Amino acid sequence: MNAIALGPVLISLPRLYALVCALLLLAGARYFSGLPRAQRKRWFSGVVIAWVISARLGYVALNANSYTAEPLAAFKLWQPGYHGAIGLAAALGVSAVMLRHRLNALVRIAIMLLCAFGLWLGLAALSPLGGHNALHTLPDITLDDLDGNPVALASLAESVDTPVIVNLWATWCPPCRREMPLLAEFQQRNDVRVVIVNQGEDLLPVVRYLDTLAHDQGPSFDTALRDPQQRLMAAFEAPGLPTTLLLDAHGRVQKRHAGELNRATLTRWLND
Repeated sequence: MNAIALGPVLISLPRLYALVCALLLLAGARYFSGLPRAQRKRWFSGVVIAWVISARLGYVALNANSYTAEPLAAFKLWQPGYHGAIGLAAALGVSAVMLRHRLNALVRIAIMLLCAFGLWLGLAALSPLGGHNALHTLPDITLDDLDGNPVALASLAESVDTPVIVNLWATWCPPCRREMPLLAEFQQRNDVRVVIVNQGEDLLPVVRYLDTLAHDQGPSFDTALRDPQQRLMAAFEAPGLPTTLLLDAHGRVQKRHAGELNRATLTRWLND
């Protein structure tokens, strides 16, 4: 998975790795940049701000169609959506401006920035803190839908010749509720099937929430299941809720995401 749980909070692993790399960059600048303390602090603050803002704006620009449909989502900084390479370019540019009169320090800083970015790429790819033993296909489990009818999970992908999005959620989970209208919107598309699987709750609160959602947003979900024993969370080693999986037409897991999703991520999943 791409997150770990700290109590009830899901922490994105790429962001955690970015924090580690930023701290290493700060330590490296202290010992190897040759900059005075005050100038080093100004440089580091400027680089972090430029990197974060540029990485976000770059991602939004590259996924303009998704953000045109929902412009305010660009300001939801807790959602996924940062382009590391664009952030690196901005950090190098800010460093060049701030250190233009200190060429030796600029060269050392540029090397450290490139090393920090390379380390982040390696950590994000290898994900040493992520779960590596989770299932890669839907388990042979039967769950009930909201009418009490049994549904074999393994047959979900086989019954349609399209990808399947499986979302693990609960009514008490604010990020789950925030992304639910988006999932309901994707449910109306012809190129994907959306399956929501409630984790650990009784039938009544689930039905009440989905009825309210359908009343406010229009048609909801064709396939809504209950998993009172949270067997899917255990099978996929989900660190928390919401957790979303993209399956191909053969039921194989292609993408995993723990935490709130956005339109750009779901669109990219289906276009890849």
